[in-house]
Amino acid sequence: MMPGQIPDPSVTAGSLPSLGPLAGLSASTLTEHLKYADLCNLGAMLSPFHLLGKLGKRTLPIKAEKDEEEERRKRRREKNKVAAARCRNKKKERTEYLQRESERLEMMNSELKAQIEELKHERQQLILMLNRHRPTCIVSTDSIKTPEKESNPLLEQVETK
Repeated sequence: MMPGQIPDPSVTAGSLPSLGPLAGLSASTLTEHLKYADLCNLGAMLSPFHLLGKLGKRTLPIKAEKDEEEERRKRRREKNKVAAARCRNKKKERTEYLQRESERLEMMNSELKAQIEELKHERQQLILMLNRHRPTCIVSTDSIKTPEKESNPLLEQVETK
């Protein structure tokens, strides 16, 4: 076809190479489009970047990518599940350890309190024995000093009994 020649109406844009986006248009329609089209828009329609842009963009990922993404999610969920279980077990063990330690310390505390009471009672017995022995003692009582509150109340208790 020569420049300025009227195109054959039976020729379509699909039969012409490099007119991909215009495929399916008849030659006369194509001519009309070429006459009135904005050159910038036409340039954009015919540019190879326009075609590459459409080919490069996928609206939906292909099945393999979906499966791969699903597999990654499953692995991530599984790892998270294992980590959460491990964390719960560790927390449970720590709680049990603290409970045992608390019980041990409470038992030790009660034993020590009982021991304190026992020692207090033994001290009172010894003070009482000392105070009973004083009147009959040959050793000078001036050298032995006992606190006032320890000697008097016990002697008073013994004397009243």
